[in-house]
Amino acid sequence: MSDAALQARRNVLRRGLKPAVFMLCLVPLVLLVARGFANDLSANPVEFIIRTLGDWALRFLLLALAVTPLRLATGWNEVARLRRMLGLFAFTYVVLHLLAYTGLDQGFDFVGLWNDVMKRIYITVGMAAFALLLPLAVTSADAMIRKLGGARWRMLHRLAYPAGVLAVIHYFLMIKAGYQQPTVYAVILAVLLGVRLVKRA
Repeated sequence: MSDAALQARRNVLRRGLKPAVFMLCLVPLVLLVARGFANDLSANPVEFIIRTLGDWALRFLLLALAVTPLRLATGWNEVARLRRMLGLFAFTYVVLHLLAYTGLDQGFDFVGLWNDVMKRIYITVGMAAFALLLPLAVTSADAMIRKLGGARWRMLHRLAYPAGVLAVIHYFLMIKAGYQQPTVYAVILAVLLGVRLVKRA
């Protein structure tokens, strides 16, 4: 294959990467909706919806945090183009997780919601993680990068690290048994943050 053909093939893959990943990021939500229409949401559908959305929110957050280590390990610089989109999908699933909790579980009873936040530590921790992710979503556009300046923008977006830690803690505190899955997430997060510490050292 000629150099021109190889370059053309790379350009096609480059242009198709983000749309393909975008569609893949929608798959968990589509499957959840399909299970809802099929009446296949377990014996406790509200809890199933909330936990499924929360699981995917954490997974997408970890995927977003994995972009830089993957780029450093492989030299595949194109993957950096996915970081913002994965981060926004993480926030989208966090918002859906929160809406499912406030709407389906609490019936938009904001007094009861506030009491729940104050009473249950795992909800308090989850809300704190959401509060850290909110300014990252708000400032994700290129215009905000220019307005804040690159250095300040990057410093602000390091809030994703403590948000990830709080999300994992939220998961541990939420469940009463079966800690294998949150432990796996905790190990993955520790590795991703450890890579950054080594990089900065």
